[in-house]
Amino acid sequence: MSNTNHEWVVTEYTGTSGLELREYTPNEPGPGEVRLKVEAFALNWGDMDLMQGRYSFNFSQLPARIGCEAVGIVDKIGEGVAGIEVGERYCSLPYFYDMNGASGDTVIREPRYLTKAPEGLSAVEAGSIWMQFMTAYYPIAELAKAAPGVNILVTAATSTAGYSALEIGNLLGANMIGTSRFEYNREYLMSGGANHVYIGEGDGLPQAVKEFTGGTGVHAVFDSIGAGMIAQYSQCLAKDAQIFSYGTLDENLPQLPMMDLYQANATFKPYSLFHYIEDEASKKTGLDFMYKALAEGKIKPNVDKVFAMKDFREAWEYLRAPRESHGKVMIEVGA
Repeated sequence: MSNTNHEWVVTEYTGTSGLELREYTPNEPGPGEVRLKVEAFALNWGDMDLMQGRYSFNFSQLPARIGCEAVGIVDKIGEGVAGIEVGERYCSLPYFYDMNGASGDTVIREPRYLTKAPEGLSAVEAGSIWMQFMTAYYPIAELAKAAPGVNILVTAATSTAGYSALEIGNLLGANMIGTSRFEYNREYLMSGGANHVYIGEGDGLPQAVKEFTGGTGVHAVFDSIGAGMIAQYSQCLAKDAQIFSYGTLDENLPQLPMMDLYQANATFKPYSLFHYIEDEASKKTGLDFMYKALAEGKIKPNVDKVFAMKDFREAWEYLRAPRESHGKVMIEVGA
């Protein structure tokens, strides 16, 4: 790449075919804003949903930048910003960013959507952790209250957020159950903190979960699939179970199995991390947990593959294809 500034933008809601790499002139940060010289940014499944026009929000207008998770060096600070210095490395936190996506050579953020890059991590590693671990933290630790005696089911557990849920739940002592369609993922999920692994499309899941939980069932479900498995795991919910629905990998919204929910007195909760980032107290709780766990080596970045800026489309094709290696897919700006 040359010294010219580049950004990837969405021109139409058609997935990767609607992406365009273009030159741009960086904006100056306004009052209360910080500009980062981006070192790396992450791919997230929510970005793909947004590129296809089926996310929880659409852009105000097109073309628009994609991406909610970046890391970079502060190169300019707007009037009124305190506590942030030029030359420091910061990470952006996920939020409803609309026209302010991360997929460019620079990005402007309000300080409330930035956090200091953890020490001892590379730029790529520091930019890879926030969406996956913070997405998992609130449902697993705060809402499901993961602890010994709590049974938690994580569907599509090889996803970055799913794997993070296994790690956090295991760290807090819960009985973690992960699902995958492929037997070759079993060892990976066990290494991430799964006490038990179910392999399959959903057939036999209720019986397996009852065995894994001594007949109790699951107290919480962290589900990114959508319609695909809810009718299966709804048959093995413990009393007062909570279902946290945070994605639709199968591209279909779940149809609620109401009779099973009635029987378990269960709660179905559509969940978005962004609301917890907006709340200062909740955000601080999640960040404090993350920094402490990282410093103690209890959680670690897991980057699968790094692509150059010009290869953004290829990175998406890699992420969407079946793969036996797992972890975050990152774009290194300037590579």
